[in-house]
Amino acid sequence: MTLQVRFRWKAALVFGAAVTALAVSGLSHGQPGAPSPVGSWPAAPPTAPVIQPPPASASAVERGRYLVTLGDCAACHTAPGGTPFAGGVPLNTPFGVIYSTNITPDTATGIGGWTPDQFRRALQEGRDDQGQNLYPAMPYPYFSHIAAADIEAMRAYLMTVPPAHAEAQANRLPFPLNLRVLIQGWNWLNFRPAPFTATSTRSAEWNRGAYIVNSLAHCGACHTPKTFLGGDQRDKPLRGGELDNWYAPNLNGSPHGGLQGWSTDDIVAYLSRGSNDHAAASGSMQAVVELSTSRMSAADLRAIAVYLKALPATPEPDADRPDPQKMRAGQAIYTDQCSACHGADGSGVAGLFPPLRGNPGVLQPSATTGLHAILAGAQAAATKAKPSQPAMPAFAWKLTDDEVAAVSTYVGNSWGNSAPAVGRDTVARLRARIAAHPIRLTKGPV
Repeated sequence: MTLQVRFRWKAALVFGAAVTALAVSGLSHGQPGAPSPVGSWPAAPPTAPVIQPPPASASAVERGRYLVTLGDCAACHTAPGGTPFAGGVPLNTPFGVIYSTNITPDTATGIGGWTPDQFRRALQEGRDDQGQNLYPAMPYPYFSHIAAADIEAMRAYLMTVPPAHAEAQANRLPFPLNLRVLIQGWNWLNFRPAPFTATSTRSAEWNRGAYIVNSLAHCGACHTPKTFLGGDQRDKPLRGGELDNWYAPNLNGSPHGGLQGWSTDDIVAYLSRGSNDHAAASGSMQAVVELSTSRMSAADLRAIAVYLKALPATPEPDADRPDPQKMRAGQAIYTDQCSACHGADGSGVAGLFPPLRGNPGVLQPSATTGLHAILAGAQAAATKAKPSQPAMPAFAWKLTDDEVAAVSTYVGNSWGNSAPAVGRDTVARLRARIAAHPIRLTKGPV
């Protein structure tokens, strides 16, 4: 159940703002000398002639296909059982539901009529073909770092996929968050576009990993903690973040909840196969592995691992020892319900069920991921290297909030683990959120 993350959540990269962002937007437009929001320019005339470039070469299209895979575009733009890249995927954010749009070359409802510059502007500046703001559920704060040549290749590939007529679904956002002008204020506060710059003191492999992680793969969209407006806490990159009812764990070198205990080979195995000796990808990370990382080249996977292993550790406070009575109750539940798969000592079953002893997902400051797995169950990612999908059953129907809190506290503080105790109110809140937005599971490799 760990590193189980990133989804798309991306979704909850959130777009943010509310009244505060509205105020910022108003100030930035209404006061003399106020800085202009990023990307505030007039919309392109709707009647302007569209001049399309000549068809791209086969090599450019193939390169673009791989770059679209690195960007994990399918996870957000292909609904389960739907037409590839036709959109319609509901992205649950803290502010409401945003539906992904059609990025096939259909000229009426997709991007078939977009010019190369309009496509580049959408990725790097968060504007559609008419100059309207895109919500940051589209991770343009990260895509702004993508090289121009890579964007050109991505467009070349997308122009070759079968066009699909699919109208955009109306987002379910409350007033005033349904006003796209708010995004100008959000951009003013949170958007810092800049081209990726290689670090001369680092190896080419490290720089390649940094480029993928911080641009195309947009790992920080899930793994970086967010402000109350949904922007990145830029002083805490990749230190873990909660979203879409999961917790994307810390990816730096911290010994407690980070990747200090993982080798570069461990990271490569996790991303390529969906599991290693420490964890199995499920939850939000399931789609990321199935549709993106398992299809990356060995060289790029190693570059990502090299970059992540070089991230410095961050200090983590020690958790208080939990109540002994809660630990005894949790141990009894664990023995009855969990030990058959995860072992009495939390060691798991190699290749099937992940260990809970030393599991980074268990050691995070938030118990959200473990609680989600207990309540709603979880399913491992299916990849070509490992097509089986071991699953964990849901226990929401069987265990009370107090019982779930007790067993989660026991797992987080046994076999050398040390994590914050879990209260029944935390479980109750998550149970309600999961009921409102159940997880979408994929059906294995596509």
